[in-house]
Amino acid sequence: MTKSVIHTDAAPAAIGTYNQAIKAGSTVYLSGQIPLVPSTMTMISEDFAEQAHQVFKNLCAVCEAGGGDINDMVKVNIFLIDLGHFASVNEIMAQYFKTPYPARAAVQVSALPKGAQIEIDGVMQLPE
Repeated sequence: MTKSVIHTDAAPAAIGTYNQAIKAGSTVYLSGQIPLVPSTMTMISEDFAEQAHQVFKNLCAVCEAGGGDINDMVKVNIFLIDLGHFASVNEIMAQYFKTPYPARAAVQVSALPKGAQIEIDGVMQLPE
């Protein structure tokens, strides 16, 4: 099986030794997205809801670059610096995903890159 790099200028550039996503067969492994605006590589704002929306927009862009769409994601991992935002994440996530929703984990962490309040990564299975 070959693997290929997925890259789009519509999502933040990788800021380390990783790629936005890697495609292996019909599976796409998406790296974590934080709320950076792709054109400026700066945080969207300090507002949690705006940060969450930016993360989902970034994920949408990477999914499209990988040949699918956010609804092809089968697993997402959500990292929050405050689990008090759990209900807000559910409301915002419902604006981007249709049922059946992907499998999901949501955990609280002590810190995220660049002071982000949320980061999401996941796995996308491309339609056959």
